[in-house]
Amino acid sequence: MKEATTTSKEDYLKTILEAEAEGHTVIPALIAHWMKVSPPAVTMAVKRLRRDGLVETGPNGVLRLTEAGRATAYRTALRHHLIERMLSEIFGMEWYQIHEEAERLEHAVSPVFEAKLREKLGELGDCPHGNAILPAAPAVRRQRGERPLTEAIPGTRYTVVSIQERDPLLLAYLHQAGIGPGVGLAVSSYNPDQTISIQLDRSQTALGRSAGEAVWIREPIPV
Repeated sequence: MKEATTTSKEDYLKTILEAEAEGHTVIPALIAHWMKVSPPAVTMAVKRLRRDGLVETGPNGVLRLTEAGRATAYRTALRHHLIERMLSEIFGMEWYQIHEEAERLEHAVSPVFEAKLREKLGELGDCPHGNAILPAAPAVRRQRGERPLTEAIPGTRYTVVSIQERDPLLLAYLHQAGIGPGVGLAVSSYNPDQTISIQLDRSQTALGRSAGEAVWIREPIPV
């Protein structure tokens, strides 16, 4: 009998799917960086995923999901999305706390409970970080009038529309800095030390470039 998909396999498959959705060329080094695991660990995981018919390796080591791998990855991403919305919309958990909790709970959701969550919440809503089930590629976001904070025009007022949610420490840091989905802000200046000075409604803060790239903004519609 075929081995059941383990928690570790689901994590790898979901990471590959999310990287593809963001438009990245998915190679083992990227997976190691995103999942904060060693390159040898990724090599062993890829071997198991290939053995089980879930992943294929193309030229230059590029990883591609098979049909079965994509289906498993999407189910995991959907469960994660639904759990985040449940924790926020039903239990009132703060947006910057729920990603890590959902990472743990997504593997324990039964098909029956998943069906109830889908019935209760639907699949079309955004999570509290402003993201759909799968992240959108930068080109798609730009077509929607969005841009990363690192491309803000100084002095122009913007609204935060979404935050990349892979790093729980970054989410907590942004919350402490007063930056979150729906927050209005303006970039005051880009500084020589690669930080970005930001003016909020009642305070000022600064972010490094990597943190700024995780924050997507939209110019408010004039009224």
